[in-house]
Amino acid sequence: MLNLPNTLTMLRICVIPVIVASFYFDRSIAAWTGCILFILAAITDYFDGFLARYLKQTSVFGRVLDPIADKILVSALLLMLAYEKRLGVSGYGILPAVIIMCREVLVSGLREFLAEIKVGLPVTKLAKYKTACQLVALPLLMVSNDSPSWMYAGLFGEIMLWLAAGLTLVTGYDYLKKGAKHLSV
Repeated sequence: MLNLPNTLTMLRICVIPVIVASFYFDRSIAAWTGCILFILAAITDYFDGFLARYLKQTSVFGRVLDPIADKILVSALLLMLAYEKRLGVSGYGILPAVIIMCREVLVSGLREFLAEIKVGLPVTKLAKYKTACQLVALPLLMVSNDSPSWMYAGLFGEIMLWLAAGLTLVTGYDYLKKGAKHLSV
């Protein structure tokens, strides 16, 4: 159970409270520190899966914990950005955040149900693109008020968040359609 990929996943979970805490300290320094920690956590998301396959260290523990770590990281950050009113420049950035969080709950519940009946619901390529959009949007939004104006971090962050929400709707529908045939009313 304790191998390099699983250690990276656990480190990702351990850094979440530090990222959340960064919202409560001196804005500029804390925002950039939280942003860097988030980027490092996002990088571990790629490497834990890659290393698990490359080193042949895949495990049930890792398959369960990795998506949980991702969902906690993204959800905690979306909540903190909403709290700080930093979900973009339009004032409507809360909508993609709600869409993303609702889809995460839906897909998690569906996966849990399907696991009980021994049916897998593998991650699709489109869902990986959705995650990539989120992982670009969130650090931009974290530093949107503390970045140089030429970066347009708030605008680009919100655009990426809306793109992630669009992909979220598509992948959520796709997962629901695949899982629905196993649901009996």
